[in-house]
Amino acid sequence: MVTESTTIKSTSSSPVDDISGKGPVVSVHETSSNLVDEEEHQVNFSDIFFRKRKDLFDPDAIATKRSVFDDPVLAPHYWPKKDYENIHRLDPSARWTYREERALVRKIDWKIMVLAAVVFSALNLDRFNLSQANSSSFLADLGLTTDDFNLGNSIFRLAFLCAELPSQLISKRVGPDRWIPTEICLWSVVSLAQFWLTGRTSFLVCRALLGYVSLFIPDLILYLSYFYTKTELPIRLALFWMSSYLCSITASFLAYGILHLDGVAGKAGWRWLFLIEGGITLFIGVATFFNMPPSPTQTKAWFRPNGWFTEREEVIMVNRILRDDPTKGDMHNREGLSLRRFWTAICDYDLWPLYILGLTSGIPDGPPSTYLTLLLRDIGFNTFQTNLLTIPYQVLGIITMFLITLLSEHVGERTFVAMLENLWTLPFLVALYALPSEPNQWVFFAIVTGLLSYPYQQTGWCSRNAGGVSGRIVNASLYNMFTQASSVVGSQIYVASDAPRYERGNRVLIIICCVNLGILYPATKAYYIWRNRQRDKVWNRMTVEERDHYLRTTEDVGNRRLDFRFAH
Repeated sequence: MVTESTTIKSTSSSPVDDISGKGPVVSVHETSSNLVDEEEHQVNFSDIFFRKRKDLFDPDAIATKRSVFDDPVLAPHYWPKKDYENIHRLDPSARWTYREERALVRKIDWKIMVLAAVVFSALNLDRFNLSQANSSSFLADLGLTTDDFNLGNSIFRLAFLCAELPSQLISKRVGPDRWIPTEICLWSVVSLAQFWLTGRTSFLVCRALLGYVSLFIPDLILYLSYFYTKTELPIRLALFWMSSYLCSITASFLAYGILHLDGVAGKAGWRWLFLIEGGITLFIGVATFFNMPPSPTQTKAWFRPNGWFTEREEVIMVNRILRDDPTKGDMHNREGLSLRRFWTAICDYDLWPLYILGLTSGIPDGPPSTYLTLLLRDIGFNTFQTNLLTIPYQVLGIITMFLITLLSEHVGERTFVAMLENLWTLPFLVALYALPSEPNQWVFFAIVTGLLSYPYQQTGWCSRNAGGVSGRIVNASLYNMFTQASSVVGSQIYVASDAPRYERGNRVLIIICCVNLGILYPATKAYYIWRNRQRDKVWNRMTVEERDHYLRTTEDVGNRRLDFRFAH
């Protein structure tokens, strides 16, 4: 990078130089020698719990990291679009301290991350209460069989698959801040409407409608990327998934209490479960309309005239985000995808190995999770015991996710860490398969609980390897579709003719698990190593002038660029 004085001028209508007395601001002509050149460090659990970096920095030292915007040759190639919603706060001369940055990130956590966790928990509250209803008389009351239950789950996933991409395209056009609350309200209405289910047809219709509207996870991850850098987001996504376990634990206690309403007003307890939890989610959905701003610089509204952030904080947010990833300025937050960008993202063959893993990696633990309450009922536990016995694996799941996140931070490895999910699941599947025909109910409970406590650390891999914003939107949706397709496949493995031990089904799960561990994960890693070596050969042969010409003239975007390297 160039260290001489730069003459790049901001297109901002409110340059940071105008903010006098609010922080360490430098002129656009001032030397860039006060920028931070340290190696990029990912925020992680080790820092938080073991305070490894507590005394590394002077809190009042400049925290602004050097980027392409400090190089007068490279900066024009990475400048945001003119209609990018935050461009008025972009100023390459802006500087801020570690104290300011840390205070701002804490504020973002409280304003944005907490909301995201609540919204995600609301989704899980409604999405998984069917399993809790199954611990009651749900199937018998509606005259359903296990195969009907399988069909309902398959229809839910297929509806999800059909609606995933259209939903993401709508979200990109209208903005996730509008579309996410809309989806929450829609699915909460459908969920509480299950109070009035009458039989097989109404059950299947509700499963289809829920599949069409419970689609916002890729939207929510994209929305979080508006506020966090790529080194801050992984730990928050880990906390994001941990919040789902906490929600499940809370939901188990809720179900335990609500199912005791069995017989109130002549209605079964599972009907009250759907009605009450759907009402809770509807309240959260309506509240989200008023608490999800479109972007870091658009937090003001008629009901919030002063906004959440000061002008100085907006400058820091925008510049730190774009310095970290300039491609976030390629599209504004109300811009739909063109057909060309859409088709390019679909044809991105470099992500196909991850789609295959998304399809197969979740199958081995899917059926035991879906059928947990039915399995516990079949083995001899009653309705209320069953709901309480689902809590231990959720607590253990939080612990294993925390531990695998720590491991991932220290080894800097994606493939082998992601493999641990199937590596953990395999011995428990073998133990489940080897149980006698009438096992001890507590031994069975221990094995299933251990199986479902698997560590999960594959979120974000597809997004990281997609590159640009447009690619991330479509590719994250495609990856999510493949993970949902794995649930469709998984729902057909435990069938009524194989009940109650599902020996044939467990044998299939063991085979799939072995294929994942022995073939698919190693092949994915080998492919990305090979692709990076190909890029290195071409890029390293280019002169400085050739690289500059490439950056100025290329139409390649995201992971198609020669300077992009795949994570593995």
